[in-house]
Amino acid sequence: MTQPQPRDVEILHVGGASPYDVVVGRDLAALLPDLLGSGVQRVALLYAGGLGALAQPVADVLAQHYDVLALGLPDGEQSKTSSVANDCWEALGEAGFTRSDAVVTLGGGATTDLGGFVAASWLRGVRVVHVPTTVLAMVDAAVGGKTGINTGAGKNLVGAFHEPAGVLCDVSLLQTLPREELVAGLGEVVKCGFIADPEILAIVERTDPAALTHDSAELRELVQRSIQVKIDVVVDDLREVGGRDGHPGREVLNYGHTMAHAIERATGYEVRHGEAVAIGCVFVAELARRAQGLDDDLVTRHRTAFSRVGLPTGFSGASYEELRAAMAVDKKSRGDQLRFVVLEGLATPRVLAGPSEEHLRAAYDVMVGLA
Repeated sequence: MTQPQPRDVEILHVGGASPYDVVVGRDLAALLPDLLGSGVQRVALLYAGGLGALAQPVADVLAQHYDVLALGLPDGEQSKTSSVANDCWEALGEAGFTRSDAVVTLGGGATTDLGGFVAASWLRGVRVVHVPTTVLAMVDAAVGGKTGINTGAGKNLVGAFHEPAGVLCDVSLLQTLPREELVAGLGEVVKCGFIADPEILAIVERTDPAALTHDSAELRELVQRSIQVKIDVVVDDLREVGGRDGHPGREVLNYGHTMAHAIERATGYEVRHGEAVAIGCVFVAELARRAQGLDDDLVTRHRTAFSRVGLPTGFSGASYEELRAAMAVDKKSRGDQLRFVVLEGLATPRVLAGPSEEHLRAAYDVMVGLA
């Protein structure tokens, strides 16, 4: 079967010790062998179980060049467990995967996280190429080399840094994405506007939200700009050891995530990640207003930007005590001290360590009021 040829391709290069390319375009499956490189005999295609129709053309391309092991995974966060990872390891072992073989992931952020972790841990690291199928995965999980699974104590607490050999952001795959999932992915996009690229906010604020569709030039630009924000951050601070001149470094990508992860855990991951990020960003803006005088207009802009694209800005589904306890086991915490990425101004992020309970409770009360 003749494969569609890639169209309108944009290549974003990720530098550093293990450089790779993020390819944005349409009908990109034919590029997979180029990203996987030479010497690969077997490829494990790890895909979200509900995406069999999208996975088949990718499997067909791979089968022209490699022995393919297709492994369907549970959908969503249910895939990010040690038992699912173990099932993948056992399958790789039975198929005789060696250090020169590779993994391809196809799915949303959970599939990318789990598949990346399997690749990072199998034989202490094999090649992986990500094919994200959601806006969220394209702008967040697929780029930057963070992999992970969840535990009962919290989200992404077990994982590894493992950079991919390449990423194919095929926007044609977004055609089947439910509208609510596309909107949820915009949570990470708008976040990037606040922490680094104000033009993202300008595009959101001047574009009719209904026009942000899978095939729109506006969504394509928002995706590419958000990917570039992440590339710029991770190249400078791959392993989250800290930035320069007061910048939080890679930690800045967790803007809004301390509360977001607490909300996800409290609801059993029923709130979508991008929705939780939107709420978390509004929460932390309110916290920054109280803790260090963040400008009222910028705080209000958080509410209007996220709500404009259809995202929630409030949450009342858990008590302060429950969310406070969940935030205490966040990866950014140090000992008993909570740490939040906050803004001093637009695109001027800093770390706020150890905010007062008074300020935390006040921001929580606003979050509940906005629900």
